[in-house]
Amino acid sequence: MTELSKLSDEQLMKMERDIARKYMNTLSWPMVIWPFVNVGTWLALWPLVFYGILPLWGGFLIALCTTTLAYLPSHEAQHDIYARPGEKLRWLNQLIGHFSLIPLAYSYRLLRETHMEHHKHTNDPKRDPDQLFNDEKSGWGSIKNTIQSFQPGSPHAKIYLETMEKLDTPECRLAIRDQVLWTLLHNGVLIAMALNGYALEAALLWWLPMKLAIIYVRFYLSWAPHYPGDKLDRYGNTRTFKSWLGAWSSLGMTAHLVHHLHPRIPLTRTPTALREMLPLLRTRNCDLTGHAPG
Repeated sequence: MTELSKLSDEQLMKMERDIARKYMNTLSWPMVIWPFVNVGTWLALWPLVFYGILPLWGGFLIALCTTTLAYLPSHEAQHDIYARPGEKLRWLNQLIGHFSLIPLAYSYRLLRETHMEHHKHTNDPKRDPDQLFNDEKSGWGSIKNTIQSFQPGSPHAKIYLETMEKLDTPECRLAIRDQVLWTLLHNGVLIAMALNGYALEAALLWWLPMKLAIIYVRFYLSWAPHYPGDKLDRYGNTRTFKSWLGAWSSLGMTAHLVHHLHPRIPLTRTPTALREMLPLLRTRNCDLTGHAPG
């Protein structure tokens, strides 16, 4: 620690980037396999439940797990981690980005555009579209904000659309179109199933798992790593934290600080990268909640 404190910002940054490069630019196969197994499992629940092979309560529990796990592969694609524009596997990046979000009925373009704004303006109440969800000082407040986003007239429900309209790029206009189509499809399926006597199946295999998954994902991917959300600088706008069942009960977000510093490190490698970077991050006075000083 003493030796590191004597180094210049440029020297510290070089050391940090050298560590980060070790974890980038190679495909993370778990993150490639994950979305196809996850969405495939979710799709398989429907015939299994309809034909009585799987009880509805069991289908609900599995649907809750798969829907909660649906966002992260798309998040990797949003950062071009699978492949950058012009690379041979670019098709895979885009396929995973769209395909993995089916259980959540969300537009990949919408999430990508708003997420890029979040990274550019983290915790800025005027420019970070996620800050509205993170301005509470407790986890229960975060959950309340997410539930409010399910109400069409709430500011939380409108913030992503308002961000797209404010940016007004061709990609943002496509994002709005995609989300409208997804919403129509999702609601159309739920209504059609209800009219044909499958309202409970629709609710427990898609509607309720989706709502609960969004609450869980927003808590761990948005509020927990950015609390208290009052710093804008690169080393202060995100933190590490302890999770109740280890890193993966938080969907790997205990190392979210590393993701913000180096977004192209695959999710499966951020905990290891964090451990290697800890001395450098302590020198930067990062919030390393849950990590013992050393």
